[in-house]
Amino acid sequence: MSIYIDNAATSFPKPPDVLQAMQHFLNDVGANPGRSGHRASVEAGRILYGVRDALARLFSIQDPLNIVFTMNATMALNIAILGLLKPGDHAITSSMEHNSVARPLKHLEGRGVEVTYIECDRQIGILDPQVVQTAIKRNTRLIALIHASNVCGGVLPVEDIGRIARKAGIPFLVDASQTAGSYSIDVDKMNIDLLAFPGHKCLFGPQGTGGLYVRPDITLEPLYYGGTGSRSEYELQPEFMPDRLESGTPNTVGIAGLGAGVDYILRVGLPNIIEHKKKLTQRFLRGLDDMPHVEIAGRNGTADGMSVISINIDGKASSEVGRRLEEEDGILVRCGLHCAPLAHKTLGTFPDGTVRFSLGYFNTEEEIDTALSAIERMH
Repeated sequence: MSIYIDNAATSFPKPPDVLQAMQHFLNDVGANPGRSGHRASVEAGRILYGVRDALARLFSIQDPLNIVFTMNATMALNIAILGLLKPGDHAITSSMEHNSVARPLKHLEGRGVEVTYIECDRQIGILDPQVVQTAIKRNTRLIALIHASNVCGGVLPVEDIGRIARKAGIPFLVDASQTAGSYSIDVDKMNIDLLAFPGHKCLFGPQGTGGLYVRPDITLEPLYYGGTGSRSEYELQPEFMPDRLESGTPNTVGIAGLGAGVDYILRVGLPNIIEHKKKLTQRFLRGLDDMPHVEIAGRNGTADGMSVISINIDGKASSEVGRRLEEEDGILVRCGLHCAPLAHKTLGTFPDGTVRFSLGYFNTEEEIDTALSAIERMH
């Protein structure tokens, strides 16, 4: 029996409701939403709208139609970044970003976009909002930041930065890959203009799902064009949302599963999920505190942040630790750079990376204790 502690990559297991919703779609609906007038197509369309509505309730979004379905958070981030920035523009980001933000921005740097990378604190991986304020220029057109690090779990002060962005009239893009479904997000309260999120992590959906919230007064150039099931008589892409940014047949079966995952969160209660994961994180960190051979990256030994803990063990490569954890104790974690080399450079763990334990709602105290015992044996 394996112990899965790699939820920052993708959550596992999923609530049973997720599989049931996907089976219902495949067995009883199966049609292409918005492409036909028959009842099966209409029902598929209802499923999509129901999931948008559930996501809107979770993130306090006023109009569900401002949520665009994507394959993942990476696609959502690309739609936002490439759809907004043009040559001559300036963007601000941080030194803790995942490659899903860093690589599109690096691509645009080669095409005339200027990018400022705000250095984050090496101890805890966060930044001072006032540094963002200082970095704003006359041609700043985007502030793009990760909400919480996928390496160390450090949470950036998104609400404070959002306030600065809103006052300056600059669109604020938040990568909620580690917080959607495990942190309270209110797009209006936090002044978030663009929210990118994966479906397959803390929202409990299947892989191949995600989304992007776009504030109504922001217009993005589509990343791709094609059939939307609407305004088919026109040669140009529709201007209204979500069709403007959502071409082609959607992953309706996956989105149905995502909806069941979001419904599960709303039913269990996000505060209860947060509290359970916080208790597990505190238990894990307390156990690590008694191990002098273990160094915790970017947490400074505290329980502040998400349930993502990266460690290194004296004298051992992260890959060796990961192999032993699986072979000797059946513990599944992720080792290396976690697609976030900038973050590892910030935390001083580049190029070797770390061993990352990312706890999920379905992990237990017994599993945490088993992981601690395994780490303790690795002197």
